[in-house]
Amino acid sequence: MRIIFASLLSLFTLTISVQAQHAYVAPTDTAVLRKLSQWQDLKFGLFMHWGTYSQWGIVESWSLCPEDEGWTVRRGPYAPNWFDYKNAYEGLQKTFNPKNFNPEKWADAAKAAGMKYVVFTTKHHDGFCMFDTKQTNYKITDKSSPFSSNPRSNVAKEVFNAFRERGFFTGTYFSKPDWHNENYWWPYFPPKDRNVNYDPKKYPERWKAFQDFTYNQIEELMSDYGKMDILWLDGGWVRPLSTVDRNIEWQKGIKDDQDLNMPRIATMARSHQPGLIIVDRTVTGPYENYTTPEQEVPNKPLDYPWETCMTMGNSWSFVPNDEYKSSRQLVHLLVKIVSRGGNFLLNIGPGPDGDFDPIAYKRLEDIGKWMKVNSEGIYNSKPMAPYSIENVFFTQSKDGSTTYAYYLADEKTNQLPTSVILKNFSIKKGSKIAIFGTPKNLKWEQKGTDLVITVPAAIQQATSGQPAWGFTIK
Repeated sequence: MRIIFASLLSLFTLTISVQAQHAYVAPTDTAVLRKLSQWQDLKFGLFMHWGTYSQWGIVESWSLCPEDEGWTVRRGPYAPNWFDYKNAYEGLQKTFNPKNFNPEKWADAAKAAGMKYVVFTTKHHDGFCMFDTKQTNYKITDKSSPFSSNPRSNVAKEVFNAFRERGFFTGTYFSKPDWHNENYWWPYFPPKDRNVNYDPKKYPERWKAFQDFTYNQIEELMSDYGKMDILWLDGGWVRPLSTVDRNIEWQKGIKDDQDLNMPRIATMARSHQPGLIIVDRTVTGPYENYTTPEQEVPNKPLDYPWETCMTMGNSWSFVPNDEYKSSRQLVHLLVKIVSRGGNFLLNIGPGPDGDFDPIAYKRLEDIGKWMKVNSEGIYNSKPMAPYSIENVFFTQSKDGSTTYAYYLADEKTNQLPTSVILKNFSIKKGSKIAIFGTPKNLKWEQKGTDLVITVPAAIQQATSGQPAWGFTIK
């Protein structure tokens, strides 16, 4: 994951990226298919990027990457020399002490917002582990970390337990590359970019050691951290060379075969977690059980499971004074994503003290208030053509008996208009239309090919101030 600059992001005109247009290989394991179907009904989840980098308020691990990109820029007193910078960055382990860490607070806020699953960063590309791995000392539970003396120092376990106790699906984010590990960035050579800095074919014993290191860490997460529903693997440049698509710009820099032996990993992981959903993101094949368009919303449904992962602010990780999306924008994103048949994984980056920004809690609270009234057409729903008409977005119940139409308010709209007109949209005679949160059925008529719904003044006033209004049509 990397920072997204607000000036480059238009929330309502985004189209699906090339990564989600590739061929999808459906799983054949019936337990995986069952879990995947359950996951698709959840619709709304919480993503968290958290690590030592939160102390500097920078974009996760990316400033370590020796590439000349906007999201890899180094800043601060160590920036002029990469080696000095890396030493100082890795020294953050000795000061990372999130004393306000309280995963129950996060889980309660997420549940109140209507979220149903969580994906937590157990290790980002920098290699720092937020779990008590036995494979490295570069972890929050090591004695060099001041938080190691805290009874809740095994952060990942605490997070998963807190959310699982509240009925959430749990997902493990795990970075396949590891820029701290000597068998990925071998100290003999300086790293040139995000990729492995030696030829795995020329030094197969070194690459095998990295394969085993990765396998062992994933096995720890799959066997020692309770029931797990999703293994969310990031760092798509670590992949078999045969899967690289040279038509995709970021994949052109992959020169070496970085095969981790996913069949071996998947077999092991599912031996501990039957039915586990595996997301080897951007690597087309049997281990990308759903796709993950990043910071994007498709303009039409996709014919395979997918999830938009997007930041609440502009950055994946904590940045002081980050600019958060409004509650209205977030509700609209949820509606649009679900209307296209996807899930919305919304990211919040905890700060160095171990808590969210108060603004993030306020956004979750606002979303929760809206969801308490309007969520029937969100959960367990499926897309319905024409998917949207101007600012109205459609879903339907699984059995097709109920249509849900969400009217999205723009910045100047405080209440519904007297008449809501759905152009070229027809319903059957005798249908009943109501607005979520109001008991009274509304009058409607079919004027030619258009459906015209009348909204009385009393209902306009009673439902005013909403980011969106949900209509039921039965």
